[in-house]
Amino acid sequence: MNELAITVIGQDRPGIVADVAELLARLGANLTDSTMTRLRGHFAMTLICVGPAAADVEAALAPLSADGQLLATVRAVTPDGETAPAGEPYVMAVHGADRMGIVAAMTRVLADVGGNVTDLSTRLTGSLYVVVAEVELPPGTADGLAGRLAATAEELGVGVSLRPADPDLL
Repeated sequence: MNELAITVIGQDRPGIVADVAELLARLGANLTDSTMTRLRGHFAMTLICVGPAAADVEAALAPLSADGQLLATVRAVTPDGETAPAGEPYVMAVHGADRMGIVAAMTRVLADVGGNVTDLSTRLTGSLYVVVAEVELPPGTADGLAGRLAATAEELGVGVSLRPADPDLL
């Protein structure tokens, strides 16, 4: 079995998820992981599936890209199998006035202690910028990290919280 990473991006419209999912199902591809969002009117989906060869999936998705409204890419990936989380699950939330560099600064603090961002979303609503990140932290680093995040947030003029994640909800 082949494991494939597929991305589909472009102008949003109703039915894109259904179109992609139906094409993959007809090819016998099993969707294992996926994420999809709409970003300011633009559709973005990334998924991992197991099944047919990359060339077959590319050919099947080609009609979706024919009008130039969507771009679909397919890449074979190496299966990594089931892995236990590398650290403790936490959620970091940042909010405040929009300014350049918020994501860069806050994720650098996480990376400097060995934290790994496993999911991240941002949203700009008017002048309010919100970041929500699921992270895995090395055991025993959360307390010290919270202070470093607070100091960086203060420099940026934003608020931050770091709380243990409920693994059943992730």
